[in-house]
Amino acid sequence: MTSGTAADLHHMRHALVLADRALGSTAPNPAVGCVIVTKEGVVVGRGWTQKGGRPHAETIALGQAGEAARGATAYVTLEPCSHHGETPPCADALIAAGVARVVAAVEDPDPRVNGQGLAKLRAAGIEVVVGVGAKDAAELNAGFFLRLREKRPLVTLKIAQSSDGKTAATGGNKWITGEAARRFGHLMRAKNDAILVGIGTALADDPELTCRLPGLENRSPMRVVLDSRLRLAESSKLAQTARSIPTLVFTTADGGGVLAACGVEVVKVERDAAGRPKLEAVLAELAGRGVTRLLVEGGATLHAAFLDRDLADRLEVFTSPTVLGAAGRGAVDSLAALTLGETPRFRPAGKRSFGPDLLVSYGHAD
Repeated sequence: MTSGTAADLHHMRHALVLADRALGSTAPNPAVGCVIVTKEGVVVGRGWTQKGGRPHAETIALGQAGEAARGATAYVTLEPCSHHGETPPCADALIAAGVARVVAAVEDPDPRVNGQGLAKLRAAGIEVVVGVGAKDAAELNAGFFLRLREKRPLVTLKIAQSSDGKTAATGGNKWITGEAARRFGHLMRAKNDAILVGIGTALADDPELTCRLPGLENRSPMRVVLDSRLRLAESSKLAQTARSIPTLVFTTADGGGVLAACGVEVVKVERDAAGRPKLEAVLAELAGRGVTRLLVEGGATLHAAFLDRDLADRLEVFTSPTVLGAAGRGAVDSLAALTLGETPRFRPAGKRSFGPDLLVSYGHAD
């Protein structure tokens, strides 16, 4: 591993911004960004992984650069692949293009790559630098890495609460935060492969769980409902739109033919001690379907279940400057009886304002 220059870090940040554009659309593949820069510091090609994972970022960037790639530096947020899949190896493409140098943020833990792409580049006489922007690159593709290493997706709990930690009571105004915060929530949906709610939320709100940002309507994630007793109605918005947007219901009950007729996929899984779908089984099933990033939107009981089992990797907490008091309910239901040392701990990862609303992001404190 070799340290890069200030210019390397600058161009890698550019590549990371490009990779971020692909989040939520590339599963099961990683979201990768690539920038091709000449010796004079001119950007001649850039690309990011396209929908479904093909074509790769390097292929797009090299196509833009053409002959200008010869002798240039390629900045890639993840080690170029070295195996033949649906497309030829990106390492081979970089060699054929005649790049003089490759700067990669992190190695690819996929057993089909795992250092082999970098080794192939070095064997071809290309200078290789690894580790520039590594922390940000690992954060960006944490879901891809988790699916490979632990056979589960990255789990983010999205919570919208009042200043006294309450959510709106069923039957009242379901919006706590303002329009700007809600728009950002839709962007979060677009950047995840699947979105999950409990049956209580599905029955109370009859949500669509789609991304409704202009221009990103086609980035709606897979919808997932945990429904122990198959109470989701065929007349629900989720069931009625299941043929256009993949929709899964995880249950512990037999049946589900009515929902299946609507296009909903009903999956029976192992039950937990409370008789609900076991979260570990749900996550394993989603990972097996290629899901790398899962957004959990509610409700409070579901959030508590993920926290109890230490299965939440990130928290996105929107707080509105309102007080609901007895008119609301806790944003997170009571956790299991844990000692202070056993409670899940998170570290602040950033904050931003949306008008009067505040979003605080947390990462798991490993």
